Amino acid sequence: MSSKHYENFPVASLALPRRYRRPVGLIYAFARQADDFADEGEMADQERLSLLDGFRQELARIGSGKIPESPLFAELSVIIRQHHLPLPPFYDLLDAFSQDVMKKRYANFCEVLAYCEKSANPVGRLLLALYGFDSEESIKLSDKICTSLQLINFLQDVSIDYHRLGRIYLPQDEMKSCGIDEEAIAKGNAGGAWRELMAHQSQRAREMMLEGAPLSKIMRGRISFEMKMIVLGGLAILDKLEKVEWDVYRRRPKLEKADWVLLLLRALYG
Repeated sequence: MSSKHYENFPVASLALPRRYRRPVGLIYAFARQADDFADEGEMADQERLSLLDGFRQELARIGSGKIPESPLFAELSVIIRQHHLPLPPFYDLLDAFSQDVMKKRYANFCEVLAYCEKSANPVGRLLLALYGFDSEESIKLSDKICTSLQLINFLQDVSIDYHRLGRIYLPQDEMKSCGIDEEAIAKGNAGGAWRELMAHQSQRAREMMLEGAPLSKIMRGRISFEMKMIVLGGLAILDKLEKVEWDVYRRRPKLEKADWVLLLLRALYG
């Protein structure tokens, strides 16, 4: 998977009950494929948007009770029906990927949050519906976790997003207040004010993750354990970012196998 393919979510892991693994895998397959339409290859913007519209048409077929045309959506229609999954989160994800095609800069943190509401939070909401824990309180906590994970991914991928995709997800006003311009990102300048900017972004993501962490106490069994792993994984990446002094240009922090073993032990005995 590419860096934006939800790597900070343990996808369909062995911690999940077997009955959920295929539905979770299909939800992520939908998100990955739509994300690829926005990011991968050498397509023109209009072609990318057209492909995303094709996904909207397939969702509309499911919503109207018609048979989808593609195998992915044929399978999705089954799990949507079986588990009573809401369609709006799927549409929200498509809107986020369409936004990626057209919008490359974010004026302030409110704009970033609005993007996260469509790019990250819908995944959590779909999983809550799948697991049967979609209370108002659970959704609120899940949104905190998912937004935090998305923010962490932005911090990991500053260089990739800029050089490969031409995007900057850091709030422009906060960059300006720290004296950081796009030239600094282009040159990979990780000194001085860059650390101040990234430390602020990291702390905000950490606080949000900790605010959402009680979600694991609402859930039960393996799903509760999975949620603990997700939270611990996000916090671990933030620790790694701080350890490299937020120099994501030369060392992109990510979780390795050894990290997951430690997180497993912390989730079990912490």
